[in-house]
Amino acid sequence: MGNLFGSSSAKAASKEAISTASKGFSTSNDSGDRQIAYFAGGCFWGIEHAFQIASGVITAESGYQQGRTENPTYKQICRGDTGHAESVRVTFDPKTITYRQLLQGFFLMHDPTQVDRQGPDYGTQYRSGIYCETSDQLKEAQDFVAEMQPRFSKPIATEVEMAKKFWIAEDYHQDYVENTGRPCHGGNPWPRVFGNTYEQVRKI
Repeated sequence: MGNLFGSSSAKAASKEAISTASKGFSTSNDSGDRQIAYFAGGCFWGIEHAFQIASGVITAESGYQQGRTENPTYKQICRGDTGHAESVRVTFDPKTITYRQLLQGFFLMHDPTQVDRQGPDYGTQYRSGIYCETSDQLKEAQDFVAEMQPRFSKPIATEVEMAKKFWIAEDYHQDYVENTGRPCHGGNPWPRVFGNTYEQVRKI
């Protein structure tokens, strides 16, 4: 996937982002200390776990989003006829991790050029997506995708949309990697996102 954030300008931007809060977007349940973002990048087990280990992430929950059916089930999602993506709802503290840093981590934990799949998993439910709570998030995500495109040899397939209703997935999907010990895609992108400050901010 290449060194997405390795240029001197990108490093400078990343360092600046670490010391400043995300720019002025709120959520419907914003307490002043937390905000919400949504990401779809293939099987939600790995994406959920990769966000859970990020400092500043309060919760990461697996669910279904951007579809047509009310209260969908996993079986319906697997048939691919509800329009939903497997998505992760990330609640985070923007004083510790910015929205841009979440976007950077997301692009490192999956391949955003794959269409309706991620690795061995095929289907529209495995598409890449960023679903936004506010117009500020939407613009930042759109600008980020445009900034990243020249660093990839293929078109970025990530859809960037305003968030529709998020349906929490069944209990057995929550904390799946942690509970089962089964590895999944996602890994740990955060040392690359935070750079030299990672040891100061990483979760213990």
